[in-house]
Amino acid sequence: MLGPPSLTEESLDQVLSDLNKLIGMDNIKKEVETLINFLKVQKLRMEKGMAQTPVSLHAVFCGPPGTGKTTVARQLGKIYKDLGFLSKGHLVETDRAGIVAGYVGQTALKVDELVNSALDGVLFIDEAYALKPEGSGSDFGQEAIDVLLKRMEDNRDRLVVIVAGYTEEMQRFIEANPGLKSRFNRYFNFDHYNPAELVAIAEKFCKSGDYVLTAGAKEKLKTVFDALYAKRDRTFGNGRLVRNIFEKIIERQCNRIAHIAPLTHEILTTLTDDDIPAV
Repeated sequence: MLGPPSLTEESLDQVLSDLNKLIGMDNIKKEVETLINFLKVQKLRMEKGMAQTPVSLHAVFCGPPGTGKTTVARQLGKIYKDLGFLSKGHLVETDRAGIVAGYVGQTALKVDELVNSALDGVLFIDEAYALKPEGSGSDFGQEAIDVLLKRMEDNRDRLVVIVAGYTEEMQRFIEANPGLKSRFNRYFNFDHYNPAELVAIAEKFCKSGDYVLTAGAKEKLKTVFDALYAKRDRTFGNGRLVRNIFEKIIERQCNRIAHIAPLTHEILTTLTDDDIPAV
């Protein structure tokens, strides 16, 4: 997969800077740094004509929704491009609905079309375990897996596949398919965001939207996230939950200020504790 890098070393620094600016995910950041160091050394060994350790860029992203899996996949594509392992490094996202068709032969065509669009970049399959649900027997999902594995082999120098989903389901999915198990040996484990991290994500939404939380609003928001986090289950929405709550906050603020005149810059940008919805 090695080729001439198409970005500068500064670009890699920028990608790493963007990655490190993400809230939380300390273990993921360390794993990515380890991967980069490994790839850099293997590349140097190849350039010196030395024996190389086999390099597999495919990965399994395990964890609940809303924890940044797609974002990290996109950053990995940029990293692979910068290091010369992929010429484009773009990300193509899909799931079972985008891969599996309802008619014989159609699934293979859909997989081929997706792979062709992802060549020289990364194909990201979310909730990949849905391709082969437990106890499903033989269906078009298995056809999709078989075609995907063949394309991964035929285009091993031009295609990186990242499969993602809940930890237990992904482990079962990989273990139940020998062809997958032999190709996916790099795992990244994404954890739930804690309440402080959820507040930090909300503050990023505020900053990008030109809003400011008052001290009281921030404290109430922390209380809301504490309560939601305490009763979380594996479907806990994490970043998606924060976005949904942020949208509700904005709606409540609009209702609060709609009849105020004049609407000053301060009024338009300030979010108070009255705007924070109860749990």
